[in-house]
Amino acid sequence: MSFTIAISKQRVELRRNPWLFFFILAFILAWANSLIGTTDVANWMLENTLTFIFIFFLVLSYKKYQFSDLSYLLICIYLCLHVYGSKYTYAENPFGYWLKDLFNTSRNHYDRIVHFSFGFLLAYPMREMFLKWLKYPRWVAWLLPIEITLSVSAFYELIEWAVADFFFKAHGDSYLGTQGDIWDAQKDIFVACCGAIIATTIVSLVKRIFKIYEE
Repeated sequence: MSFTIAISKQRVELRRNPWLFFFILAFILAWANSLIGTTDVANWMLENTLTFIFIFFLVLSYKKYQFSDLSYLLICIYLCLHVYGSKYTYAENPFGYWLKDLFNTSRNHYDRIVHFSFGFLLAYPMREMFLKWLKYPRWVAWLLPIEITLSVSAFYELIEWAVADFFFKAHGDSYLGTQGDIWDAQKDIFVACCGAIIATTIVSLVKRIFKIYEE
């Protein structure tokens, strides 16, 4: 009974917030498209395991805390980028090949784009959560997104290694997407951390320039 009431309340909130409804719809369409057109279903499942967990967290947390529309937009963009990568595998992504031809690079860099986006797009939602939800001091809310991006990125690389080397060896190469680069994991961690630093710096400058003060 309580679960039904909670669902009903969430439906009311969606009606009050058309932007959130639009973000959810856009992601569902992107997610469905990635599954329907995928070239490797097993790899798609591996790539989207953390997506399922992330969505589950957003749904559970919604009862007690709602992010701002800006945060939901950034989260939606990141998730769409991620599921688009899982459609073809990161190493075989068409947009990455287009960039490769355009800039004459030696590899498909779509995986780097998504890793950078992890830090750049999710640093602000994390900061908002620490500041407005958990009531951390402002300096902590600025620093933690960078530290968490760095630690989660490193932990994710460990998960990739374990999955590829122990659990799903047949799909290891497509899941890792190293493309022959022995420093792929370190570079992925580095660009994610850079993304978080750039995002927090931009937000800090905007708030200083326009004198936006927070509690």
